[in-house]
Amino acid sequence: MENILRLTERVDIAIEIGESYYREFKSAYEGPPDNKVPRKICEIKYDIAKTLVAFANADGGELFIGIEDNHSIKGVPHNSAQIDEILNAPKDCILKETPIPLKQAAKTNYNGLTVLYFAVNKGSDFVHLTSKGECFQRKDRESVPTSSERIRFEREEKISIEYDRSFVDIAKITDLDNDLLEQISQHISKLISPEKLLQYLDLAEFDGTSLKLRRAALLLFAKRSNRWHPRLQVRIFKVRGTEEKTGEDFNVTEVGEANGNIFQLISSSWDLLRPHLTDTQFSEDALFRNQIMYPELACREALVNAITHRDYNIEGRGVEVKIFNDRLMITNPGQLLSSITINDLEALNGAHQSRNTYIARVLREAGHIRELGEGIRRIFDLMKTNDLVKPQLKSENKTFSITLFYRHIYTPEEQLWLDEFEKFNLTREQKTVVRLGVNGRLISAKEIFDNVGIVDEKVYRELIESLKKTGILTSHISQNEIQKLKKKYGGSKKAVPKYKIQLPKTEIISDIEEEDRSDYARIYVGNIPYIIEEEKIYEVLGKFGEVVDVIIPRWSGGPRDKQSKGFCFVEFDKRLSANNALNSTSTILIEGRKLRFKEAEKVF
Repeated sequence: MENILRLTERVDIAIEIGESYYREFKSAYEGPPDNKVPRKICEIKYDIAKTLVAFANADGGELFIGIEDNHSIKGVPHNSAQIDEILNAPKDCILKETPIPLKQAAKTNYNGLTVLYFAVNKGSDFVHLTSKGECFQRKDRESVPTSSERIRFEREEKISIEYDRSFVDIAKITDLDNDLLEQISQHISKLISPEKLLQYLDLAEFDGTSLKLRRAALLLFAKRSNRWHPRLQVRIFKVRGTEEKTGEDFNVTEVGEANGNIFQLISSSWDLLRPHLTDTQFSEDALFRNQIMYPELACREALVNAITHRDYNIEGRGVEVKIFNDRLMITNPGQLLSSITINDLEALNGAHQSRNTYIARVLREAGHIRELGEGIRRIFDLMKTNDLVKPQLKSENKTFSITLFYRHIYTPEEQLWLDEFEKFNLTREQKTVVRLGVNGRLISAKEIFDNVGIVDEKVYRELIESLKKTGILTSHISQNEIQKLKKKYGGSKKAVPKYKIQLPKTEIISDIEEEDRSDYARIYVGNIPYIIEEEKIYEVLGKFGEVVDVIIPRWSGGPRDKQSKGFCFVEFDKRLSANNALNSTSTILIEGRKLRFKEAEKVF
């Protein structure tokens, strides 16, 4: 019995993790902050029905009544009869013809306060509606009105959708990799054991004597994956040329095959693929140089997307990656579900429909994928940022594929501008910088970081130096002028436009001033307030040395829109300044919160 996840523990974990695609908090109070009163029963019941319908029409989830948006617990102040009526909301306020797959509706006493808990599975038999005939579906952290037609399932998809949720009677917890379970447990919550993690993520249920495992638990954590699925694999092929050939002209060789549970598969298949994302070419200076062909993040996103959303019910084949001279194609078993189309995905509005609900949820909670529906949009954005043509999506013959092309796309003006530099045989990264400076436009260091996709200061320095040696790039304004202008650009020296792109003259004119070679250093700052502006970070950390840039990741949409995610990255102009912060023994506070410092590269 000690391994059963109790309701009060669910509350603890929910408070720690917060709201998400799978989790929502609702208050039982209303009114101004200094005069809160209990909400009307009918309004609470409608909120419950609306949210549970949205969860059932998406990928399932859990709802807590009595927890506020700020994670504080105010409880449910209503009397016993009223609470019983609220608990009946799934029966009273959801259309009887479309009952939701309710897992639990219960109350618990949490430190003297009543909290109500509802949990619902993903529905597969109905498009669920409220008693008013309204249809909602979960999108990000919201319950959004949706037409019934968009979330209908065709009957033949039912087996595919239910594959990862089905129980495997002969499977035992000893069939799982305990070290991997421990690792994921620690990542999600330090309050939870591996056994309770499986229950919390709905990968297992306690039947009174032992844990019953879902197939998703085996796909994710099995020690011997081939015992539970014959094609839990990714195969990678190299095609010499732009088309596959047969017979004597056969031009396909296998690079390698990755096997194992899903977590192992993501890691090992990426290790196999990554070396093939560059092309080694003989340059004019008689050296072999590696040229990046595809953005690594886009390729990894596409690979993880294929592993996450493939149809595991199709056991005769795995994920396949084919690397042609001009493109990279990733194909996974299983067409798109009928409720979503290629046009929906290409609209880049976050549309998605999870085939493997439990697998996707675990990978999301473990940090391997972002908000559901973000993967395709991110891939398209990365290809566009790197001046490459948009990916091609196909769903046919019981497969889904995404193809990334090594083909650049520029505006006519940009192409004419780049043509002038053709004789210099520029790399993709150099071309990206040159394009930014079209027709003499001044560009900043921050633009170069963002558009080239640089995270390492050393890489940035090498890129700048390579362009300066040819005379293509010059510093157009002095360091003194940059210091004066930085306030205009948000206080960041890196945001000040200072570089100019030009065709080199016979005699290269030296820069106005020697390039600032200060050894920039970026650190991670944790435990910052949720409501904070960059200027406050500049002010507080300025005691260690000059801060040249502050990046605060923020939430987008939902009740926490524009709030910080609780951490930021701070860049100093000198390594010594960063070390001063990292080695500081004094307590640095902002609004009573003790800041935590780490090297930034240890966080990525």
